[in-house]
Amino acid sequence: MLYHGRVGGLRESSGARKQYNAETRERVSGGASVPPPPSRIARIGAGSERNTMQEGVYVISVAARILDMHPQTLRKYERVGLIMPSRTLGMSRLYSDEDIARLKLIKHLVENMGLNLAGVRMAMQLFNRMIEMRASMSHLEGQALRDALNHHLDEMLRTLSG
Repeated sequence: MLYHGRVGGLRESSGARKQYNAETRERVSGGASVPPPPSRIARIGAGSERNTMQEGVYVISVAARILDMHPQTLRKYERVGLIMPSRTLGMSRLYSDEDIARLKLIKHLVENMGLNLAGVRMAMQLFNRMIEMRASMSHLEGQALRDALNHHLDEMLRTLSG
């Protein structure tokens, strides 16, 4: 829907823009939630759905203040796949307590350990892999445990090699 603005130009009304955005999201997702691309790093300990403790509660400016980071840095970390904040219907980013903890870890790896973003990505992948290993091997014993351990370590070495 268009209307005439005070300056005399045609502008799109915000209602039409919101409807277009909602229709576009619906068409792209087919009505279902779209999973993140495989290149995105999995959340630590996250299942297929976020529970209430993982729901976003901080807007980007508040999260940036908590972390003592620039909001553009948070956007960059999202763009490269290190973090996946939830979104409001208006597409504003909402950071959960889990996101804040993850960002603190990323900040530590960059500032104190001297890793670049590729190194951070690899460290996070290895960390997530160790968490998965721990969960999958908690019930194994004997030879089954040794076989699973060898399998997981081979996968981690493949991650390190490239």
